[in-house]
Amino acid sequence: MLAVTVLYLTGRVSPFGTTGADKPPIISRLEPFSLLNQEARLVTLDGLRGRVWVADVIFTRCAGPCLQMTQRMRELEATLGPQSPVEFVSFTTDPEFDTPEVLKTYARRFGADSSRWQFITGPKPELFRVMIDGLKFTALEKKPEDRADPYDLFIHSTIFIIVDKQGRVRKAIEGLEPDFRSKVLAVVNQLAKE
Repeated sequence: MLAVTVLYLTGRVSPFGTTGADKPPIISRLEPFSLLNQEARLVTLDGLRGRVWVADVIFTRCAGPCLQMTQRMRELEATLGPQSPVEFVSFTTDPEFDTPEVLKTYARRFGADSSRWQFITGPKPELFRVMIDGLKFTALEKKPEDRADPYDLFIHSTIFIIVDKQGRVRKAIEGLEPDFRSKVLAVVNQLAKE
């Protein structure tokens, strides 16, 4: 009992029995943004407030991990089910090619529920500001001489970023790990209760 009391007083255990380390820290706060989704509808930070959301980075011409990342996001969407208050947001690194129409076709290919899963495009400076400065993704355009093929356009993150109801980045989870789903679901469920 003494050990539990010491841990509680030092902030390592909360009065509810969870460790203080269990609560994901605030990594960054998103600044307002205004971009377009696959339905050519405006997506803003204010429009996403009040919901936990999971974000990733893809582009539709990707010859690398994008298909796998999108499939994994689809698994998360299916696992959480349509009643879940969680949103899914995929940002493109290739806005010149990935227009709303192209993203809509890509979304259909994966059976994405457009009421919960948005594929985001827009002006490149605004898009990259949100992805890199706000969400802390990595997204670098490859020089033509460094490309292995015509579709080897970007080096980008393969992580899922989890954003809380207030638009704050709370967790980054590697999307290509075998146990990514359980890790994402644990954080999402915790943040949904905040």
